Amino acid sequence: MTMQDNNKRIVVLGAGESGTGAAILAKDKGFDVFLSDSGTIAARYREVLEKENIAFEEGGHSTARILSASEIIKSPGIPCDAPIVLQAVAKGIPVISEIEFAGRYTDSKMVCITGSNGKTTTTLLTHHILRGAGIDAALAGNVGKSLAWQVARDPHPVYVVELSSFQLDNMYSFKANVAVILNITPDHLDRYGHDMGNYVRAKFRILQNMTSADSFIYWQDDPVIADQLRHTATEARMLPFARSHEEGSAAYIDAENRLILDTPGTSMSMPRADLALSGLHNVFNSMAAGLSACLLDIRNDDIRRGLSDFESVEHRLEFVAETDGVRWINDSKATNVNSCYYALEAMTSPVVLILGGKDKGNDYSEILPLVKDKVAAIVAMGVDNSKIVEFFSPHVAEVADTGSLDEAIAACRRLAKPGQTVLLSPCCASFDLFKSYEDRGRRFKDAVNALKNSH
Repeated sequence: MTMQDNNKRIVVLGAGESGTGAAILAKDKGFDVFLSDSGTIAARYREVLEKENIAFEEGGHSTARILSASEIIKSPGIPCDAPIVLQAVAKGIPVISEIEFAGRYTDSKMVCITGSNGKTTTTLLTHHILRGAGIDAALAGNVGKSLAWQVARDPHPVYVVELSSFQLDNMYSFKANVAVILNITPDHLDRYGHDMGNYVRAKFRILQNMTSADSFIYWQDDPVIADQLRHTATEARMLPFARSHEEGSAAYIDAENRLILDTPGTSMSMPRADLALSGLHNVFNSMAAGLSACLLDIRNDDIRRGLSDFESVEHRLEFVAETDGVRWINDSKATNVNSCYYALEAMTSPVVLILGGKDKGNDYSEILPLVKDKVAAIVAMGVDNSKIVEFFSPHVAEVADTGSLDEAIAACRRLAKPGQTVLLSPCCASFDLFKSYEDRGRRFKDAVNALKNSH
């Protein structure tokens, strides 16, 4: 973007981490900036906007002021069909994401990770390997500081960027150097017209603008990815990973139960037992992170060390405590059915499963075989549990209907026997009873620890 463009008026919609960072970068680049949030701006972001002298409003949108924009930067939490966004599009105002905007002002290497499940774990693990190898890499996107803020105030030569489909929706010229698609399963379909194809195409936007110098890492056995690849042209070098060796696999587990990474520049192996993260889904996450590190010329010893000494993610299969012989596990980050599937797959003892929250159009049949095999009882925790109760009652010995965390914990205490596991893996968003999945997870952990300490 040339300097003469800087008389342009940039409007930022949404004042969270993403929007505030975008506003700061726009200000630093000399634009006329206005930020609008239809809700209440968190105190820490309001303080930043005031200190930076960035004009803003909250509690509603000033339509005329917003529609005077030359370009709008939309925060990912705002749907593409929000009325103000539709009005902007109808007027021909470009609507972009914060990542798209930040990408204009940096030539740093971008390792970009998406997928329905495992994004956060893989992003943090990749970042951990790179930092351990002495690379000045920073987190961005759905984790860490806003990419735009970092480009403006704290630049790094490498960014590991977790991208949701919502961020990808409004990215056009941004380019990944390494793109990762871990898996694609139904999620957020309420944002995509309940059309799986729309969601899949959003995920595949991560491949936009990639050249033969760039690399695409993906799960070789994901049928949705395989099908979309048949309709997608890309110049990027393909580096698929699989459970066991297949034609073209760049990462797999061999007959001796070793993780193999095999790229044009790297060939290495390590025992699967040495991986820090357990469960098959985490083997795939480790493969994706390991391959990303290979592409950045990280030494084999550094990759091995990073894959073996990483500490897991809060709210993702996080062990909380054991009380009266019952293990309690916090998987509050499982806000969709497929995440819960992975959690149940990793369980080795009978489970009392806590489900419920704001249903995003869930199809629970995907987890039914695992529920029949592993779940002793279900505790439904939410404002409206009728769908869960009706679906699972014919298949599980007991389904308890509870309307609060305290009621759910009490039901779990009654139902869970020594040697069993209570698993909070809700399949749903948290907004009916909690502020966020983090709030749900922390309150669950607090309740379990209070239970333990009362003994």
